[in-house]
Amino acid sequence: MRHVLLIAAKDLRQRARDRSMFLFALLLPLGLTFLMNFLLSGVDGATPFHYAVVDDDRGPVAASFVDDVLPAAGEVVDFRVVPTAEEARRLVADGEVAAAFLVPAGFTDAVVSGRAAAVEVVGSADAPLGTQVARSLARSFTDRLTSVRVAVAASVHGGSALDPAELARRAAQLPVPPPVAEDGVGRRQLDMTTYYAAGMAVFFLFFTVQFGVTSLLDERREGTLPRLLAAPLRPASVLLAKLLTSAVIGVVSMAVLVVATTLGIGARWGHPLGVALLVVAGVLAATGVVAVVAVLARTADQAGGWQAAVAVTLGALGGTFFPVAQVGGALAAASYVSPHRWFLHGLSELASGEVVAVLPAVGALCAFAAVGVGLALSLTRKAVRP
Repeated sequence: MRHVLLIAAKDLRQRARDRSMFLFALLLPLGLTFLMNFLLSGVDGATPFHYAVVDDDRGPVAASFVDDVLPAAGEVVDFRVVPTAEEARRLVADGEVAAAFLVPAGFTDAVVSGRAAAVEVVGSADAPLGTQVARSLARSFTDRLTSVRVAVAASVHGGSALDPAELARRAAQLPVPPPVAEDGVGRRQLDMTTYYAAGMAVFFLFFTVQFGVTSLLDERREGTLPRLLAAPLRPASVLLAKLLTSAVIGVVSMAVLVVATTLGIGARWGHPLGVALLVVAGVLAATGVVAVVAVLARTADQAGGWQAAVAVTLGALGGTFFPVAQVGGALAAASYVSPHRWFLHGLSELASGEVVAVLPAVGALCAFAAVGVGLALSLTRKAVRP
């Protein structure tokens, strides 16, 4: 074991002077994560949608939309009431709001009398998502009014002594039910910031750990491998030292990325213990996969090309670029052959708040590591031959 540690320490000192390792381990994943967070900010609701509202009706039904429906959306929506439709359209055209709600005069009377009534939504072409959310809010309000009409009709049919208009007014003024609360167990989904931070981290992890394993090929090219084999140590110890180097580099890189994205862009990775288990298991899995490629390759350049192909293929299949799980079907099922998918799945489960929820993902990642390292060690003679 002493020889393994000595070789690993020597490799770590050498890699600490390699600028390309810092590029793949830190600069690229951090740069892409910060860029994607900047481009996609607000998509998952972290930034509210800004709306304008014009109430030309001044009736109780219209007031329920302004006072109850829009505030019930919580932090997702930020709105302001403006006096005229012209001003609301100007705000939309200038990009100050994503959309405007126009409640026409006579809206309450139309609802009470059973006539057609509608809330007009004026959306910005530059804010399609915000416009779609505005339309959904207006549609949910009109659906509620439809249910009010059905309730009034049922009351009248049941022999209610109250005037139908009075029933409609009372029903329309009922408070909007609060949204259904989600507890931590039911919400197993990462926000966009955390998803892409984790995706970029685990994607570049497969490039990072190669700096330890492929040093074996560098030793062969530079002629230092025969000197190691002439020492009183087993050939497998040389490979274990390279694997240890990869694991240390991977863990340090992932730890820095977790801390940097948490402090820099507010990524929410989850419980520290669960994250630590996933990081260690993910690093071991990446090391195992990369070790097999390094063993089969004849040169460092060949190994780099093969490893890049494997990393990109597994990363795309595992959902590091887009949420594969939302696609469903065969692609979602096939994604589980990728360690990346299990790492992201473990983080999603950790969003429930229970550390034990990551154990299946940790077990799957450890299985990848065991198979990869076992296969690499079984080919040790080929791997360390001069």
